[in-house]
Amino acid sequence: MVSRTAALLLSGIALLQVHAQTIPIPAELVGTWNSKANSTMTGPGFYDPVNEKFTEPEHPGISYSFTADGYFEEAYYRAVANPQDPKCPKGIIQWQHGKFEKRTDGSLKLTPIKVDGRQIYSDPCAYKNSIYTRYNQSSTFKTYQVLVDPYHKIQRLNLFKFDGAPVMPLYLAMNPPTMLPTTTLNPLTTQTATPHKIKRGELPLNHEVIFKRTPGELRAAQWWWFGVFLTASGGALYFFF
Repeated sequence: MVSRTAALLLSGIALLQVHAQTIPIPAELVGTWNSKANSTMTGPGFYDPVNEKFTEPEHPGISYSFTADGYFEEAYYRAVANPQDPKCPKGIIQWQHGKFEKRTDGSLKLTPIKVDGRQIYSDPCAYKNSIYTRYNQSSTFKTYQVLVDPYHKIQRLNLFKFDGAPVMPLYLAMNPPTMLPTTTLNPLTTQTATPHKIKRGELPLNHEVIFKRTPGELRAAQWWWFGVFLTASGGALYFFF
């Protein structure tokens, strides 16, 4: 009888530990947070899931949105300079959404909806067309801080990656947050293609290539790349000041 009681007690403790792994969403996280340029923002102004299109922000940056019931959305626009060949900058645009939770150790765990994430990768000196793919990357922030920025006098969110490295500061832009619907937006109707050898024009990623720019879009892409070149050239100043 004693052993059975002990077993029930241990079982109850284990159940409490499972539930204690996560804690309620802090109200201070709720909202849309943008990097300094306040150009990249989550929501329909960044990604159109119906027409499978991105709207290029004026400046590189990142944006995260969090809801009180545990949903998140993220938007990234990165212009990557090429020191060896300044005429060949790269551009990456990414979008994801899904659920997040705060753990008892203070970390944030973000789990995206696998079929919904999207990415555009462009390297004009290596590929003729930009590559549009599904994108799925879970992430963990080791910790975070919400404070009033001493210079801008607005709320600032400091995120720290799994290894403790800081993400660029984010500033509260909207509350309630600006987001697309939190449900699955593009459910798969067919099974994802099996992995195959990488062809020219595809990225070395385990993501299905679902769209490439057509020749008719290349002229617009030339103007897009002119903007990427300018932003990549000043990228160091943007990230450090």
